[in-house]
This record gives sequence, C-alpha cells and structure tokens, in this order.
Amino acid sequence: MSVPAAEDIQQETLLVHAGAPSLVDGAGPVNTPVIRTSTVRFRDTATQTAYQQLRAQGEPVATYGRHGLETHRALEQAVSSLEGGYRSFLTPSGLSAITLVLLSLLSPGDHVLVSDSVYSPIRRVDKTLLKRLGIDVEYFSVSDSTLSQKFKPNTRLLYVESPSSLLYEVLDLPELAALARARGVLVATDNTWSGGFFYKPLTLGANISIQASTKYIGGHSDLMQGIVTVDTPELFALIAPTYEALGLTVGADDAYLALRGLRTLSVRLRQHQVNALEVARYLAQHSGVSRVFYPALESDPGHRLWKRDFSGASGLISFEFSHASVQAAHTFVDALSFFGIGASWGGYESLALMAAPERLQEHSCWTGSHPVVRLHIGLESPLDLIADIKQAFDTSNQLHLA
Repeated sequence: MSVPAAEDIQQETLLVHAGAPSLVDGAGPVNTPVIRTSTVRFRDTATQTAYQQLRAQGEPVATYGRHGLETHRALEQAVSSLEGGYRSFLTPSGLSAITLVLLSLLSPGDHVLVSDSVYSPIRRVDKTLLKRLGIDVEYFSVSDSTLSQKFKPNTRLLYVESPSSLLYEVLDLPELAALARARGVLVATDNTWSGGFFYKPLTLGANISIQASTKYIGGHSDLMQGIVTVDTPELFALIAPTYEALGLTVGADDAYLALRGLRTLSVRLRQHQVNALEVARYLAQHSGVSRVFYPALESDPGHRLWKRDFSGASGLISFEFSHASVQAAHTFVDALSFFGIGASWGGYESLALMAAPERLQEHSCWTGSHPVVRLHIGLESPLDLIADIKQAFDTSNQLHLA
C-alpha cells in the first residue's frame, strides 16, 4: 500500500507515521529500533566505494558510525516532513544547531543581520567566535522602519526568532523574508517555541528552520539535541561540509528519544496551550501583574500576526510585576510548589525562572521597569497551577509588606 505525500495528510497523521520503519518480508517493529554503532561494515571494497560516492553526492547513507544509521535517518525524515523542508541535520544541542548555520553560511568579511530579541547565547557566539573570524553581526529591532537600509553588499544572512526569546515578540516573517530574498540574502529562524507544529517558517519565506529538540520535540526533559532543516538540496549541500568538518553527531538513543517525542507532539502541545492560556488569562487580571507576554492573548501586541501565521501557542508565558521589588519577585518564585526552578522548558513539567535584567535590556521591545518571571506551563491541572501562583503572590506580599 502506498503512503500519501506529506502535503496530502494532516500533521497529526504525519507525526505518527513519518520515519516509521518499513516491513521486511511482511513483518517488522512499529517503532524504529535503536541502532548503535561506531563502525559500518561492508560486504566488499566495491560496496564501500559505492557508499562513499553516494554520501559525497549528498545521499543519506552512512560510511561511518558518526553518520548514524536507521534511527537517525528516521528522525531526520520525520522532522523534515514536519517542517516541510528538504533535509535535516541533527546536532548535540540547540545552540550547536545555531552555530552550525552561522559557521556554514558566513565567512570573514561577511555581514549578518540578527533580530535583537533572539536567544541570548547567540550574542556569546558572536563575541567569542564570529568577531574573531571577522564576521560582522548587526542587531536590529523589527520595529525599525529603516531596516531595508541596513542590508549591505556583504550581507549574507538574516537571522530571526519568532516569537522572540523571553518576551515573545511576534515578527512579520513574510515581510522580513521578502526584504532579504530581494537582495539574495538567506533567512534562518529559530522555531523552537512552536515545536515545528504550530508554525511553518519555510512556507513563510525562511530558508532554514532551527529547533532545540531538547524542548517540545523531546518533551520529557531527558534529551539534549538540535535540528536544522533546510528548504533546498543546494542549501543542504552548502551546510553539509561544515557539518562534516565539525564532526557533529547525536547518539542513537537520543535520536530515538526525539523520534518517540514526535509521536505525541500534537497532543502535548495542544494541552500545553490550553493550560497556558488559562494561566495567562488569570495573570492578566491579577493586580500584581502589569503585563503578560503571551501572543495568544487578545491584548498582546503580536496577537494579530500570531493569529495570521500560527495555528497555536506553546506553554511559555512571561509576566512583569506591577510593583514588586526584585527581592519580592524572588520570594514569589521560591514560594511556588508545582513549578521547578530551571532554565529549560518544553517538558511535561512546569518551570519558573527570573528573567535577568541584562537579558531584558537586549530586547528593544522591552519598555518595562519591574521584574519579569518566565513560566513554562506544563501538563499539570491549570487549576492547581493557578492556585499555586495565587499562594505565591500572597506569600510574597505578606513577607514584603510586613
């Protein structure tokens, strides 16, 4: 029986079946097995040579264990199908996925435009690596009406993230991509917030979609991994040599965990959205909150663009206190019972994190003056999470008003 093309089926069906193993002699496992190896054996030297030639031509075959076998191929195929892309690269972390793109596409003397509200460690890559290589990184505000004038003859890449890191500023990707493509500039975007499910940047003008599969694809806080998906064979061929030179790879067990997480991505993300929207609405009416950052809220400045380009929202919410001191905000976070304190997100559990003031200052869209807390709303009952948030506000107020 033939399998319909990815564009002919719904996402939920695709997530269940993409990358599934073929039946051999009429039978086989439902899950792609974990195949671990450091060495690939060949029947003879002619076969080895044939495989080496295929790999040199860009075919997804392995001549060494670092290239991965069936487990890796299944995950690459599944994510490429989810993103609507040509091929994907697997990396050890989300940051390594970002760095792979930057090092593959930029050379000494090149210029790259980066939206100023991106994932903060990109600035560390800039300061410690790109500057040393003579690559000019210019940060811009998406509200800057002069953005078109910032493109230079040596601009090679436009790098963005939507919604943005920490404050979830929604970017008009079609407009930005049109500016870049008119000048022959490639467009890359971080798509981790949506898990690749609620947002399709490759259909909106981007050439590259990057995800930290550590987050929603993995979904269980037990995986470190990144994925880069490209839109054309030419772009795949452009990135592949740097990928090979850096020796990037992931273990078969990690590839399996990501593939397993993909199978339930749609139901998990939808529940994260239901829970987060309920919590966001509670926070929006709380007297201790001056603003909630969550594009699915009608009051959010990015709501119109979010509604146009996204099919849903994830579990990440940030909010600014209306009057609390930094000490009171720390007390609030420490008083939470169902929220762990941690820097990651995307797992089944709820997390809370104080936003560092220096990180907020990097965002031109930040105009506040009070502490900000980021919440990842997990799969617990939103009633329990709201009750927990309420008692944390009460505890903080009692301690700091006494």
